Parts: sequence; structure tokens; C-alpha cells
Amino acid sequence: MRTIQLGRRRVGTLLAHAPMWRFSVPAIDEVGPTTYCELNSMLDADYPRGALNYWRSNFLAKLTDEAIDTMIECFRVCPSPLSELALEHVHGAVTRVGISDTTFPHRAEGYNFLVLSQWRDKAETDRCIAWARDTHAAMKPFMASGRYVNYLDHDETDDQVASAYGPNLRRLQTLKATYDPSNFFHMNQNIRPAPTA
Repeated sequence: MRTIQLGRRRVGTLLAHAPMWRFSVPAIDEVGPTTYCELNSMLDADYPRGALNYWRSNFLAKLTDEAIDTMIECFRVCPSPLSELALEHVHGAVTRVGISDTTFPHRAEGYNFLVLSQWRDKAETDRCIAWARDTHAAMKPFMASGRYVNYLDHDETDDQVASAYGPNLRRLQTLKATYDPSNFFHMNQNIRPAPTA
């Protein structure tokens, strides 16, 4: 488990991590101050150069016992030791920002669920992608409507960009029509320009 707390060092560290320390004695306790650069690179070793990846994600409506049981059952059949399931807890400051104040509209407290399938042998590609898709499908009963744009993949079948930007999409399409009407910047998860009259 990785934990991050942003804020005043002394107060924040004590408040944020005290419940974990009461729960159990950790095998390794590396909680302490760090720089932004160190924080930004702390996961680099988990994603080695040359590894193959296929990700799926969705916000959860609620993190229920049934959702946790489903995650455990799906992970039991994970074909690669490099793969993982992750939960990103959305809470605190991010929930105090208005839905239309930035492009990111997902401001309710909750969790973003990720299936991170990763492997090295190309012969395992079909099997590892199938595991990610099957796991994502098994979690559908627990999912909310929103998606995080950085985790959308190239093979999404419906308009997942709309679920990533929600009510902000129309405003972003209008901006795109103003500053990039030819859709020159169209890679990744594209916001198409709004049609001009």
C-alpha cells in the first residue's frame, strides 16, 4: 500500500497515518517528507521500460464489500506478476473544487478503480488484455458513470471522452473550435471542436 499526504508536514503526517499505525505494525514504514521530484518518480520501478501495458479504469459508485470481493476474485486469476489492481481515493481538497472550475468534473468523494495489466512476453498479450477486460466487466455493477481521461485506452468503443469531461465537454469543444478548429492536436483522447455555425 502506498500513501500520500499533502500539506503541513508535522500535523499532516500524524493525522493522515495514525489510523494505519494503530491497525498493524507495517513491515516497512517509509512515511516521511519527500520532494515533488521524488514523489513523481516513486512508481517508475513498477513500470519497467519495454513492458507491455493495457489499462482499464472507472470511478466506483461506492466501495462495497461486494466490490472488494470481486476485485479479490479477479486478482486470483491474474496472469502476470507485473499486473495490479489499484484504487485511487478521491477526497479532501479535490472535492472542494467546483465541477466547472477546471476541466476535471469528478468532485464527489469516492474511488477511481484501475486495472493495470502489464507483461513482458508478447505471447501473453491476448491473455493479459482479456484479464483486464474481464476484470473491468466484472466490476461494472459497482461503477459510476465517470472516467478519468488519462486512463482511457485507444480501443474504447463508445464516447468515453464525454464520460471523462462530463458537463464540461461542451465548453471544452467551444474552446477547441476557437484555438484548434482544424483539430491539429487530435492524438490521445481527443476533444473534437464544436461545429461552427
